[in-house]
Amino acid sequence: MSSSDRSRLSVALVDVAAGHEADFKTLAAAFEALMFRKGYGRAEIVQDETHPLRYYAVRHWNDAASAARCHGDADVQTITGRLYLIARITHVINGARRQDAAPSTPPDRRVRAEVDRRSGLDRRLGQGEGPPGPERRSSVDRRTAARRFRDRDGPANLVAAARRAREHASAAFSRFKVGAAIEAEDGTVITGCNIENATYGLTICAERVAMFKALSDGHRAFSRIAIVADTDEPTPPCGACRQILWEFGGNLEILLANLDADKGTHRLKDLLPLPFDARLL
Repeated sequence: MSSSDRSRLSVALVDVAAGHEADFKTLAAAFEALMFRKGYGRAEIVQDETHPLRYYAVRHWNDAASAARCHGDADVQTITGRLYLIARITHVINGARRQDAAPSTPPDRRVRAEVDRRSGLDRRLGQGEGPPGPERRSSVDRRTAARRFRDRDGPANLVAAARRAREHASAAFSRFKVGAAIEAEDGTVITGCNIENATYGLTICAERVAMFKALSDGHRAFSRIAIVADTDEPTPPCGACRQILWEFGGNLEILLANLDADKGTHRLKDLLPLPFDARLL
């Protein structure tokens, strides 16, 4: 796969809620037919012999372009949305990325604010002011919209995107800025930052901003998320964010980092060992 743009393979682990096996098989058959009819490739479902409610969803893409079209297909998104109501999906292999495309995101050229002690503790700036002098980035560096990351060492790029997203945080009350970057199955990276509110209760964390942006753009399958704060110790997602990430992302890989270095990698199932989800409804 690394040397060819043809016959790419993606595999997802699907844990179906008890009592929904028939619903799952119906959706799987519909997806297989759609893949064939629209020329995206072929799909198959393999049941785990030791776990009767566990399946492996295998997709053989005709090429990376076919995979990209499939992920943006409204009919596919409808099927995927219904699937997420009855199963937890964990993406194991993503072989649908083009290998010959140049990376679209510049290297991290962050200049650390020496006065900041924790994420958002930017005591030099008043509300609404921009960073002074050498900390002012070019317009290219400030772009944090959805983009694809290819041919790069995964965690470094995702963490760099989260660092850049953190600069846009609106943390006038806590002065605790956080950035997040979530990677969709097709390689698109969507970023978010925390946004506070004077009523406090309406404040929303960076992780949820990133996830909601991704969902509103039509993404329904995710592999990992990076979270960055200016703290010596890693800053894991709060309980509300863990629930949202699990609900829409399944057992994501969680990358934690500060402004200088990576601080650890976890699986969401370890941070949320007994989740509440659609399987319990």
